[in-house]
Amino acid sequence: MSAPLPDFVCDLDGELLPLSQARVSVLDRGFLLGDGVYEALPVYGRRLFRFADHMARLARNLDRLRLPAPHDVAGWEARVRRLVAAQPFDDQLIYLQVTRGVALREHAMLPDLTPTVFLMSTPLKPVPAEWRHHGAACVTAPDLRWSHGDIKSISLLGNVMARQVSVDAGAAETLLLREGEPGGPWLTEGASSNVWIVQEGALLGPPMGPHVLPGIRVGLLRELCEEAGIAFNLRPICEADLRAADEVLLSSTGKEVLAVTRLDGEPVGHGALRGKPGPVYGRLYEAYQRAKAEQAA
Repeated sequence: MSAPLPDFVCDLDGELLPLSQARVSVLDRGFLLGDGVYEALPVYGRRLFRFADHMARLARNLDRLRLPAPHDVAGWEARVRRLVAAQPFDDQLIYLQVTRGVALREHAMLPDLTPTVFLMSTPLKPVPAEWRHHGAACVTAPDLRWSHGDIKSISLLGNVMARQVSVDAGAAETLLLREGEPGGPWLTEGASSNVWIVQEGALLGPPMGPHVLPGIRVGLLRELCEEAGIAFNLRPICEADLRAADEVLLSSTGKEVLAVTRLDGEPVGHGALRGKPGPVYGRLYEAYQRAKAEQAA
């Protein structure tokens, strides 16, 4: 038996309707083939955050899949703001999905289809207070996903399987390590997060590439590090670097920035701060809250 759906208002192909009444053809290529892309963007107090960055990434991903853009930035903004206004809650997570459309099943990228466009809004859930104050526990697993992790594709089975590893372990996230290159395994990202380490006061993240989604918070954390006087660098991070880090952090739309204080059952960090959120996390979290207040529009 399916769980009952809440009657939040959604937008399906331009029509506002209750989520429980939204219907998509069984021949939609998103349903049959995972042929589509998505974005998830936060709304704080009904104000959009980093909207232009999310739309730029959406445009890049539509182009990678040879999908026609249904709207320009102004058109997307009007559609998102209409959906935001229709909700009874102020802090929202907007999910936006574009598929190639409806056709008989065929692997080739069929031309001249009408894309299916779906937007929904759900309450933006805060990070559990326990994680925020004491840090989160994570586990590692091999990165067995395909080699187009830089595309925000709706084909997320690899991420689902990776996330289940941490669910089964009672952990907050799965940190993925990719084998196959000299000096590895190399840190790529989390099942649904970007991953960072702190070494000697500097914030380090894996470089952008085919195995790493260019998270919107990558650019944001670069800005926040500059504001806070924290050194920032993207460079390959091997498993030994991860396990020896002074701090480990996650970033994502929902987590914002979050300290990881246990990894595979072992405390993260050194000395008096071992197993506790560190100072770089504290400064970045405060800077992130300021950015939400100042940059949301």
